[in-house]
Amino acid sequence: MTQKVFNKIIILGLIMFMYQNQYAQQDPQYTHYMYNTMSVNPAYAGQREVFSVTALYRTQWVGIEGAPDTQTLGIHGPLRNKKIGLGLSIINDKLGPSSEVYAEANMSYTIPFNDRFTKLSFGIKAGVHHLGIDWSKGQFQKPDLVFEENLDLWAPMIGAGIYVHSRKWYLGFSVPNFMTTEHYDDYVQSVAAERLHYFLIGGYVFYLSDNLKLKPAFLVKAVSGAPLIADVSANLLIIDKITAGLAWRWDDSVSALVGFQITDNLLIGYSYDLTTTKLGNYNLGTHEILLRFELSKRRMLSPRFF
Repeated sequence: MTQKVFNKIIILGLIMFMYQNQYAQQDPQYTHYMYNTMSVNPAYAGQREVFSVTALYRTQWVGIEGAPDTQTLGIHGPLRNKKIGLGLSIINDKLGPSSEVYAEANMSYTIPFNDRFTKLSFGIKAGVHHLGIDWSKGQFQKPDLVFEENLDLWAPMIGAGIYVHSRKWYLGFSVPNFMTTEHYDDYVQSVAAERLHYFLIGGYVFYLSDNLKLKPAFLVKAVSGAPLIADVSANLLIIDKITAGLAWRWDDSVSALVGFQITDNLLIGYSYDLTTTKLGNYNLGTHEILLRFELSKRRMLSPRFF
């Protein structure tokens, strides 16, 4: 056995161990989750009060063949009465021999409270999920295992969420999909049914000065029969143009985030994740790039932090 083959076996074994502990990472995960809210909660559609387009690219565990690779596109905005928001979310997620595509339409209805600044939104989403598996791709723990045919599966998706927020804080709870869909389980190298996912999100903006704001935020994901996944972050907004922050994913990684408001309409962001488990010895980290373009008929006096 050559050293190269031995290293591949060690790396694959670590990946299997990680996926066992993280129940095969059934849904894509993001470091910029605070800018990608609609992908997990349909009640966020239209809540930025402008026409908003967000694109995200994530390449995970660079240097490991077949590691997760994800692209997302979210488009949303309010209707004229501002109580109804509409949005479209598309996610393309690749892992080993599998490719999963989520295409979802989102709708929200918002009820303002008496103070006019606090709002409660209800959201629903409906769409389709596609799972394609080409068994000729990727590396397998059991290379002698022969698969008879590739897979091409489609399934409907229905989800719901609530989102309450003001100009300074937000809190949301959602179940992105109530339907049973199939996904690729890299640990057992086969197709498995996806369990219900529950998301709790929140954040608060502290106004430290006229030119400095601090926003801590969190995302908690729960799946029946599996340990919680928790993300915690803190971002500074400097002179309404520059963001800089740190994030931590429980028992997984630490991250650094930066962002630049290039123009009133365009935001660009970047993050780097450093794996804190043993798998960190075998990859060069995770990169994520975010672009957000917004179109408004009026100039916003102060950029929205969320």
